[in-house]
Amino acid sequence: MSSVTARAQQPAAPAAAPAKNSIESVQASQSNGNVVVKVLLKEPLVGSLGSFSVSNPARVAIDFPATANGTQGSVSFNEGDLRSANLVQVADRTRVVLNLLRPLTYTTQVNGREVLITLANLPARSQEPAPAARFAEQQGASTHSVRDISFRRGKDGEGRIVVDLSDPNAGIDIRQQGASLVVDFLKTTVPERLSRRLDVTDFATPVNTVVTSAQGDSVRMVITPKGLWEHNAYQTDNQFVVEVKALKEDPNKLVQGAGNKKFNGEKLSLNFQNIDVRSVLAAIAEFTNFNIVTSDAVSGSLTLRLKDIPWDQALNIILQAKGLDMRKNGNVIWVAPRDELAAREKLELDSQAQIGDIEPLRTESFQINYHSAKAIYDGILKDKEKTILSKRGVVVMDERSNKLIVSDVPARLDDVRRLLSEIDVAVKQVLIESQIVEASDSFARNLGVRLGFMGLLGNTYSGNSKLTVGAGIEGTGYAAGLTTTQATWNTSNVQNVNLAAPSINGKSAGVLSAVLYNSSGTRFVDLELSALEADGRGKVVSRPRVMTADQNEAVIEQGVDVPYQSCSGNSGCSVSYRKAVLSMKVRPQVTPDGRIAMTVDVNKDSVSSSVSTSSGLAIDTKHVSTRVLVDNGGTVVLGGIYQQDIRNNTTKIPWLGDLPVLGYLFRENERSDSKTELMIFITPRILTDQTAAR
Repeated sequence: MSSVTARAQQPAAPAAAPAKNSIESVQASQSNGNVVVKVLLKEPLVGSLGSFSVSNPARVAIDFPATANGTQGSVSFNEGDLRSANLVQVADRTRVVLNLLRPLTYTTQVNGREVLITLANLPARSQEPAPAARFAEQQGASTHSVRDISFRRGKDGEGRIVVDLSDPNAGIDIRQQGASLVVDFLKTTVPERLSRRLDVTDFATPVNTVVTSAQGDSVRMVITPKGLWEHNAYQTDNQFVVEVKALKEDPNKLVQGAGNKKFNGEKLSLNFQNIDVRSVLAAIAEFTNFNIVTSDAVSGSLTLRLKDIPWDQALNIILQAKGLDMRKNGNVIWVAPRDELAAREKLELDSQAQIGDIEPLRTESFQINYHSAKAIYDGILKDKEKTILSKRGVVVMDERSNKLIVSDVPARLDDVRRLLSEIDVAVKQVLIESQIVEASDSFARNLGVRLGFMGLLGNTYSGNSKLTVGAGIEGTGYAAGLTTTQATWNTSNVQNVNLAAPSINGKSAGVLSAVLYNSSGTRFVDLELSALEADGRGKVVSRPRVMTADQNEAVIEQGVDVPYQSCSGNSGCSVSYRKAVLSMKVRPQVTPDGRIAMTVDVNKDSVSSSVSTSSGLAIDTKHVSTRVLVDNGGTVVLGGIYQQDIRNNTTKIPWLGDLPVLGYLFRENERSDSKTELMIFITPRILTDQTAAR
């Protein structure tokens, strides 16, 4: 585990107005094997220095109160284990961060305008446990507070807990306690909304839960990781960050968790001529503080010269040269010939198998809460050849109480308990909302004409010739006094050209007519113009919504069952039904990173008004079926259909209809433009307790 060492700060000076002080230069030099960093200020320092150190990565941070940064932001040194320094100014305070190659101890000394920071090697390794890490706080400081707590997943899969503090002077203790990581914020308060338990399993990091609670005048945060892990903690101004990273354990690896390198131990040099193997192993044990136990079969001598290589690599070279192998248990390493270790492990396995055959059985009942006891029994525990139980194990399933009663040896009961704790968990609920939008835009324009010429016999008119304009040929003749009643006007005899505009959607065209006749009323020229224009826009929005459990299919539909008659030669006629419904069928799957994979099937059917069949039934169908991956609460467009129909029809009398200007009297024009568009949107949401309540 990585650790954070700390150094208590000196008592804080009384608060003073910000002085016009600044850092003029930062220099480093080596003295007596130590690295001394000299920080030159414009004026003597007012107040006390604040400091803390981090071992992974190795850094030392020194805070200069009431001081500005008057030099560059980064300085490179490469003096001993000191690589560089970063200077960051926040408000009226400047932090100097020393980047080291490895953890070092440090002391500070203020001499007027000069501040000396001495970096020295860590003291010799001790068997005593390292003290808990502590970020120093100013003595006598007032009570601090936690303003916010957030959890994030790093790019490498690490869990990152970010605590926003009211000020950077809060004292923080961090230590590992059993399988958990405990962080205490001293003299700090936390609001009730942040005093809670965070279940962050869905982030797929090593962290399972983060529990924050008030402990007297302090705040305690308990971080519970899983598996093998290491942590790193650091503070930047008001933000305190704890990172927990997963480690992959190698049982034959002596040093765990130092990246992707095969060997990561401290470096050593060995130069021996014809030395006994046991003596070399004893030297390595003395260097590493590991307990190395050698078998009686380990013998012989070797000559080796190794310089500046990791000690675990040196041990591996020695074992390979002499045909040996090792097994590590805690801080004890057992070294023996490979054949002896293999025979010993086989004997242990045989002994364990024999113990399992005679070990007393125990019976324990397991209450299944969120799963089906029958499903677990049939899928996992029923098959004797594939089950996790021993050959003596027995399982009884009670469907009424949804319990499993298991009789087996204690070790196998522990395996069953661990397995059930992983699979018998509450199923996540998913709310799926979809929106189906149908938009239409149509336009139509029809122009037509009726034109005729005739002579009227047996009916004379006394008067001068004139032009009469009316709404239709029949109405115009009657209004002009050519006939006594409108019904007796026989227009069929005068329609030499009959190209009237047709109706649209059952709506008749408007007409404008004119009749020109002579003074005796025996010669007529009649003209009727008809025109119709239609413009329509429409939008239909459907919003089906359904909630279901993770990996369970849900169906919702609304519509009608349309009856139709089907006939056959043998059985006669019968009435059948076909659905014309709006339906959505969806199966969600919540991924470990909190997203939702869905198999979606959407139908939008309706009875067709434009198509007719012998049975009188036609269904307009719109259907989409797909599988998508969506963020929690995100919206995705499943698909869309855009359709446009443009028509231009002209009916005319040959040759006459092509004449300039006059040709309009001998032709009919129809123009239509219709557009339809269908869009399907879907939005899934994972329901939490708060979301379900809302």
